[in-house]
Amino acid sequence: MPNNTLDKAALRRVLLANRQAIAAEVRQQWDAAIGARMLAWWNANPVGSLGVYWPIRNEPDLRGLYQDLARQGVRLALPVVTARDAPLRFLGWQPGDALVRDGFGAMVPQETADEVKPDALLIPCVGFNPGNFRLGYGGGFYDRTLAVMPRPLAVGIAYECCRAEFDVDTFDIALDVMITEQSPVEGEPRHA
Repeated sequence: MPNNTLDKAALRRVLLANRQAIAAEVRQQWDAAIGARMLAWWNANPVGSLGVYWPIRNEPDLRGLYQDLARQGVRLALPVVTARDAPLRFLGWQPGDALVRDGFGAMVPQETADEVKPDALLIPCVGFNPGNFRLGYGGGFYDRTLAVMPRPLAVGIAYECCRAEFDVDTFDIALDVMITEQSPVEGEPRHA
């Protein structure tokens, strides 16, 4: 676990380097494990619409899960940045739909896609702490999104190696659940 005396910017660099160092075959195994745990979570909490993310910078790649959820009738949506200090907007998307690159380099649905208010969000984390607070890239987009009521369920997605100790700010909002490749599967007994 990284040193908790690091400031958030330094901690972010350490955690991103840790994530970058994961071997491709290990990452693929961990992504499959996270996908299975996320599907188990969805089966126990069957939301009708889900805000997902397109993986960047070695985030867990759950695109196979997205296909499974779409086949089960879940309405998926991808986040779109509308302004630097605004909550994210979510546009409907299904696997196979065309995507375009936005000004931040993220893949997003075309502007003609329907806006969706997701029941739950999958939120990629650079890091997370034992209180389920997320360390992101520093833009605050997800915190602003979670501050809007009614608030969707917030499911953090990360690799276990990104667990860290860090202080939270007054504007930080805890996630409802964190899912990693080591999280207990829904219904599985938790080990101390």
